[in-house]
Amino acid sequence: MPEATITTDSYKLFPSPRNVHREIFLHEVFVPHPYALIDLPAFRLKGKHSLFAAYRLADGKMGQLVTFELAADAATFNAKFTPD
Repeated sequence: MPEATITTDSYKLFPSPRNVHREIFLHEVFVPHPYALIDLPAFRLKGKHSLFAAYRLADGKMGQLVTFELAADAATFNAKFTPD
């Protein structure tokens, strides 16, 4: 059974059960909307990616953390994502 939480220097993370890749990739985008629906396959990203429910340790803010293998995918996500 995978680990329920992952703690980094910046976040306490809870992996999405829909993740194909349960990794934290180099390029990260914090979405300060904990209940927004994020459909990553709809973005047609080129590289690997993963989604986590996130608690940001610096300020106690809840949200979601999306991590990407490729910087271009992070840029695409930032350009196209709008919270519902």
